[in-house]
Amino acid sequence: MTAESGIINSIERPSAELNLTPMIDVVFQLLIYFLLGTSFVVGEQAYHMDLPPRQGMNTVDPLELDDDPMVVEVRHRPDDTPAIFVSGPWSSPRDVRQLRTFLEERHLDRGGLFPSDHPIRIAPQAGATWGDAVEAFNAAVGAGFQQVGFQPGATP
Repeated sequence: MTAESGIINSIERPSAELNLTPMIDVVFQLLIYFLLGTSFVVGEQAYHMDLPPRQGMNTVDPLELDDDPMVVEVRHRPDDTPAIFVSGPWSSPRDVRQLRTFLEERHLDRGGLFPSDHPIRIAPQAGATWGDAVEAFNAAVGAGFQQVGFQPGATP
């Protein structure tokens, strides 16, 4: 080897070093900035609301029908035959025999809208006999309804 080759060996090749200290300092400064600049308490406040008190753990079905009773009026015709009238968006039955069929068609088990515990109130009007009112009561019970009663204050 010549002297020239020794000089080449003694020259160091440049090395690339990455100094991470300034980058870590910047990351810590940003972390402290965001921790001090963020407030976690503002959105976690409890607001007082006036809600109705809970009555048990029942769930509410928004499609459930109201429990307003279906009122069956028992009227008296001049020819001494009872007449039945049920208010609603349907054609009302005319007599007690048709009342049972009418109520069976509206029963939930038979494709109707009303479950068996839907209240039905028999309201005898002036001139109707208690016998006619009891026949209407029996027709409602025979149709499968469980909460059948007489309208309060009903006196034929």
